[in-house]
Amino acid sequence: MSSEKRWLNACYSNSSWLLLLAPLSWLFSLISAVRRKILQRLYQGNPFPVPVVVVGNISVGGSGKTPLIIALVNAFNKRGYTVGVVSRGYGGAANAYPLRVTSQTPVDQSGDEPLLIARSCGCPVVVDPDRVRAVEFLLNETSCDIVLSDDGLQHYRLHRDVEIAVVDAQRGLGNGRMLPSGPLRESPSRLRQVDFVVLNGSETDIATELDLVGAHHVELQALGLRNIASSLIAPVDAWEGGKKVHAVCGIGHPERFAQTLKTLGFEVILSSVNDHQDLSSDDLDFGDDLPVIITSKDAVKYSGVIRENLWVLDVEMSISDDFVHGLAQQAGLTITAT
Repeated sequence: MSSEKRWLNACYSNSSWLLLLAPLSWLFSLISAVRRKILQRLYQGNPFPVPVVVVGNISVGGSGKTPLIIALVNAFNKRGYTVGVVSRGYGGAANAYPLRVTSQTPVDQSGDEPLLIARSCGCPVVVDPDRVRAVEFLLNETSCDIVLSDDGLQHYRLHRDVEIAVVDAQRGLGNGRMLPSGPLRESPSRLRQVDFVVLNGSETDIATELDLVGAHHVELQALGLRNIASSLIAPVDAWEGGKKVHAVCGIGHPERFAQTLKTLGFEVILSSVNDHQDLSSDDLDFGDDLPVIITSKDAVKYSGVIRENLWVLDVEMSISDDFVHGLAQQAGLTITAT
């Protein structure tokens, strides 16, 4: 296990040794608060011609932002709106920015999440560490009615009309402390300042624990298993590959992936690498013939040997019409029922 994973597990299991880092967390909290006030004062009064919605979180370790972005793009597209997406592009390094991402963009330039969005939605996607420049480029090059920012809640140079904070309902906010003695980028009170809080998962205790009145619940639903070698799609209830499987992933919360598979009836042997890290052929070689299942995020960045036992779990995030309508209203858009 890498040092990053050990630290993250410690944050979410409330390990006592992290208290040694508490003074650094106080300093981080102070710097973060001052930085936010300065940047908001300088930049938040400069809106774009179309509404910008930031979908982010206040913790590290993955919460489900990208599946929510994909669900929102599809929801607005169905209602007649053209959606553009901007992203930092973690895990990628383009030759030049801004970078317009298409389904054919090399993942080492775009990063895994922007490429997954582009392939899943076919919408305009632009990557740039400077998200302000990304939005400007997107609006100059395309005709969008609304822009979604994948992450960037703390990127306060970016004017936003709506803020959505996504929380992993299973893990919550860990030990509730700021970096580096906890997993939080901002104080839990930040959740009461955003426009919408989205709880990813069926667990409901976290809403009461954090006093998140009116939070929206979403959940990932399995669509089926897709064989990478043959493109065969097998519904989960028609799966014939055996119940014991290897689950391999490079995502922020690998245990959630394993739990999803267990809920579907699989006996899971979990292996993981760091978030955004590429999977290699060696990562998928266990010396047996058991099926190997990876996430769709990992599939876009995998370029190793394609074995016949390699499958992708395709999922989608369910979101309610009430949430979509509320978001559209907050963004100043008018939508009709589908």
